[in-house]
Amino acid sequence: MSQYLKLGDDLSPVQLVAHGDNGTFKVMGGCSWANADDEFNSEFLRSRIEPWLTALFQSEHLNLLVGAGLSSAIQESATGQRPQGMGWIDDLKVCKSEIDAYVEKTAKAAGREKGNIEDQVRSINELIKGLEILVSLNPTPIPPPAPNPPYRYFPTELTALREELSRCLKLFADSISNGENLIRNAESEAKTKTFNYLVNFLMSFSSRAATRDRLHIFTTNYDRIIEMGAELAGLRLVDRFVGNIAPIFRSSRLEVDYHYNPPGIRGEPRYLEGVARFTKLHGSLDWYASDGAIRRFGLPFGATSITPFLQAESAGAADYQQLMIYPNSVKDRETSEYPYVELFRDLASATCRPNSTLVTYGYSFGDEHINRVLLDMLTIPSTHIVIIAYGDPLGRIMNFIKDSGRKAQISLLLGDHFGDLTTLVDCYLPKAAIDRTSIRMTELLKARGLYPESFQDKSGDKK
Repeated sequence: MSQYLKLGDDLSPVQLVAHGDNGTFKVMGGCSWANADDEFNSEFLRSRIEPWLTALFQSEHLNLLVGAGLSSAIQESATGQRPQGMGWIDDLKVCKSEIDAYVEKTAKAAGREKGNIEDQVRSINELIKGLEILVSLNPTPIPPPAPNPPYRYFPTELTALREELSRCLKLFADSISNGENLIRNAESEAKTKTFNYLVNFLMSFSSRAATRDRLHIFTTNYDRIIEMGAELAGLRLVDRFVGNIAPIFRSSRLEVDYHYNPPGIRGEPRYLEGVARFTKLHGSLDWYASDGAIRRFGLPFGATSITPFLQAESAGAADYQQLMIYPNSVKDRETSEYPYVELFRDLASATCRPNSTLVTYGYSFGDEHINRVLLDMLTIPSTHIVIIAYGDPLGRIMNFIKDSGRKAQISLLLGDHFGDLTTLVDCYLPKAAIDRTSIRMTELLKARGLYPESFQDKSGDKK
C-alpha cells in the first residue's frame, strides 16, 4: 500500500512506496527533500514529521477530530480481529422496498457503494416525519375499511414504523455496545498494551503549556473509547454535562475550567494540567432524552445490553427512541435540533479562529456538515489542518485537499504505516509530556557553547 506525506514545505502530497521487506521507503516521482533513488526508513521520516507536529501542537488553539478509525484501531489491536462494521437490517417489516431504495440513493450521493444501519435509521426517522404530516387530520389508527384495500392506510403504517424505529435503534445500540464488550473481554496483555497506546495518543495532544488554550477533542463516534482512555490517563474531560447521578446537558458550561492556586501565591490561579474539552458531535450510547432535557446515564463500559439501564431511567419499558444516537452523516436536519446545534456551534467556534490547528485521525471526510466547517476554517490564513488516516478508499480525503484550494494549510499522513496507531505513537507523535526539561537543557548547552550532534549540519557548522 502506498503512503502519502505532505508537510509544510511540500506543494502536494508525496507518494511513498515500500522498498523491500526492511521497512524502508522510496519516493515515487521525487520531491524537494528526496530523490527517486533515495532509500530511507521511519527514523528519517521521524526527523521531518515529529518537529513539524510538535510545532503545530503548540498552536494557540489545538483541536482533535476523531472518527471511526480510532475505534477500529483499538478493537483490532485488543482483539486481533477487524470490526465487522455497522451492519444492515434485512427484516424491515414496514415500507422495506421504499426505505431500501432511499438508503441506496442517499448512500451513493454520499460517495459510498452501499448503505448501512445508520442510513436505515435516518431514513426511517425521516419517513416517520412525513407520515406524521399525512395523518395530521386523522391521527388515530383504526382498522382498514375493507380487507386488502387497494390503497395504503398511513395511520397504521405510522404506528408500525415507530415500532420499527425502536427495534432498529436497539439493534444499532447493541452493535455499538458489542464493540465495547469485545474490547473489555479481550486478552489481558493485549488489552493493556492497547490502552497504553491509547493513553499515549491522547496525552500527545493534551500535553500543552498552561499559556495555551485547552485541547478540544471532537468525535463522531457513539462509543466511549475516548472516555475510557482519558479515564486511564487521568485526563479530565470538560463537556456540557453537569451533575453526578444523572448529569444533564447544559448550554452554559462551555467556559468552565479547572484551575489551582500555587503554594504561596494568592489571586493568581493557574491552569491545571491534564484537562481537555470534549464534544461528541453525533451523540453517545449513554445519552438519552427525558422530560425535555438530555441526560447521561451510568452505563458501564462494555455492557452487554443497555435495556436494563433504559428501563431504570424511564421507570418502565425501555424506549430506545430516547437514545441520542441519531446519525446525521448525510442530511443536516438533525444538526439544527437540540442538542446538536450546540455541539456543532462548539466545533465552529473552536476551529474557525486565528492561530488554530485541527488534527483529524480516523475521520473519512464523509460528513458534509463537518467538512463545511473545516473549509470555513481554512479561509483564515493562520489556521492549519493535519489529516492522519489509515486509508482513503473512496478518495474523500484527497478530494477535500484538492477542493479546498488551501494546500499550504494542510498536512497529510495517509496510509497503513502512518495511520497505524502503534507506529504513529512510537515514531511520529510528539512526546506525551510537557517537555520543559529538554528545552532548558538545549538553552543551557547553547549558552555554554556546547551543541549536541543534532544541532550541527553535515559540514560541521553550528546551526
